[in-house]
Amino acid sequence: MNRRCFLGTSLAAGMAAATLAGKKQQPNILWIITDDQRPDSLACYNEAVRGTKLSPLGYVMSPNIDRLAQQGTLFSQAYCNAPACAPSRASMHTGQYPFRNGVYGFEQNHQAADPCKKTIPQVMRSAGYTTCQFGKHGYYIFDWGPGLTWKTVDQYDVVVEKKNDLQKSGKTDFFPETVWSKEGSKRVERFYYPDGSTKEYYTSRGKGKDLLPEDEENRKAIDRERGILRAYTRDQSGMIIGGESSQPTEKTLDGEIAGSFIRYLENEADTGEPQFVYLGFHFPHSPVLPAKEFRDRFKRKEKEIPYKIPEFDPAEIELAPAQLKKLHEKMNFSNLRKEEKLQAIRDYYAFCAHGDSQIGRSIDAFLKYNKKTGRDWIIVYVCGDHSWHLGEQGIEAKFGPWDKSTHNAVIAASSIKGLFPKGKHVENLVEFVDFAPTFYEAAGLKADGRDFQYLDGSSLWKSVQNGQREYIVGEMNHVVGPRAYMRSRDFAFSMKTRNKDGKPGDKWGEKPGANIRWALDCPRADAQMCLYDLRVDPDERWNVANDPKYEKLADWFRNKLGTIVLGDRRAEINWSKENDYVITDFALGADDKKLDIPAAIIPEVS
Repeated sequence: MNRRCFLGTSLAAGMAAATLAGKKQQPNILWIITDDQRPDSLACYNEAVRGTKLSPLGYVMSPNIDRLAQQGTLFSQAYCNAPACAPSRASMHTGQYPFRNGVYGFEQNHQAADPCKKTIPQVMRSAGYTTCQFGKHGYYIFDWGPGLTWKTVDQYDVVVEKKNDLQKSGKTDFFPETVWSKEGSKRVERFYYPDGSTKEYYTSRGKGKDLLPEDEENRKAIDRERGILRAYTRDQSGMIIGGESSQPTEKTLDGEIAGSFIRYLENEADTGEPQFVYLGFHFPHSPVLPAKEFRDRFKRKEKEIPYKIPEFDPAEIELAPAQLKKLHEKMNFSNLRKEEKLQAIRDYYAFCAHGDSQIGRSIDAFLKYNKKTGRDWIIVYVCGDHSWHLGEQGIEAKFGPWDKSTHNAVIAASSIKGLFPKGKHVENLVEFVDFAPTFYEAAGLKADGRDFQYLDGSSLWKSVQNGQREYIVGEMNHVVGPRAYMRSRDFAFSMKTRNKDGKPGDKWGEKPGANIRWALDCPRADAQMCLYDLRVDPDERWNVANDPKYEKLADWFRNKLGTIVLGDRRAEINWSKENDYVITDFALGADDKKLDIPAAIIPEVS
């Protein structure tokens, strides 16, 4: 069965395919991904969906990304398939949902197991591309030893990695370094300055060893100097959620990532070969440290347009299932003082504007390179590998099934006429598994052919005119255990998927495939369902899964989502072994992209 047949073959998609097939040369491709960026940090997104450039929380600035949106197509309803870096990036790189590639969190996974497929760069390389990675990779795919290793699997021909190639060389503004020794690991946080000097302090001096008085003194001195705000919940203690960088914009980590890419294009790239570039920026991931020029601008703007703190009522958490109560406890934002919340919001958006400037530098260099080579080009910009809460649901974090953890935006542009219409806004549902078929078809491969039947998505140009996907799905097992989610236009639903919180094969989890129907057959309360009626509660504040009016609807979603993620080719892989896995198939075809909810169980709303 062709899993993407639901999208059909619209006239626009057929024209796009014909246009690509008629090209003598493969286009150069630039794939940009930011980290923890929410879509309302983009003025073009806000204008498209709300009619104003302002975020619901206040002022934002994104002139370079806005310009890209004018050159191409904005997909405003794009969703990640796991709300954390590693599983989200693994789903992008494999073109598979987490429950199909077996990567549910930050597992040290590999490609030795039979279910594993080639990644995007491996496929693009086989199609004749030079593959390049600059900045953060984050997909957690390593070589098999035999045995687990931390050696990155061979995927990209050219690699400039943010930690090993930039931060360790001092090409950054901040580096939280872990120093390994016989006495146990030590952790030091180091700030870099324009004159070449550094300032640092230890946050750990090894197991069983106390910090020295100067560690706390140095940390407090730097905090005062840089205006640093730190989270102080149990699992985020010390995390920097606001402050000012110690470097000018182009000497920050994101500036150095952009610079390494630009230097490659100017000095090393072979103009005779098609280039596939994965450009992974750090911003606005913590530490949130925008450069002074952007932080000052946003401070001034805040006086004209005061920021708003998202509404949150502790009663929301009382209605939430145990997993989500635990997530709130670990990532609590509501206990910060008002002025601290406002700083976190302002500095986050300032950091996004800071990053926009480096995306602009990168795009300009890419377009200049393409002009020199005379080759067509495609740019796909992904606004966040997942999204980010700034007080919604009472947290500053990701990891949840909510809109603010999973909702992103994508902009695609191309020199190929008609591929991504200029200035177009598409509201069809898009998922991150759609990137792989987009790139494969751009390279001249048949993404709907036999070799790629494992792909879970469909190319973006097919969604431009003919988006018939009625829901998005995702799953993750991290921080609070295994949880899957499903979202449609009207409802958002999530549930616990496995009885134990650990990963398949580890000491906290179950054997791959064991007790696989648990979430479908367990007592209702144990499934920890959460349902929001977006027709009346678009901010997802009030769980109605246990409301008598909604119980039948919640149970329907439990069956729909449960059969998809548990029974329609679910992969559970014990990554500590070479080839230990189970594929479950008791509900083949459940993922039909249709909802067809019985009308009788949908409550009426005024």
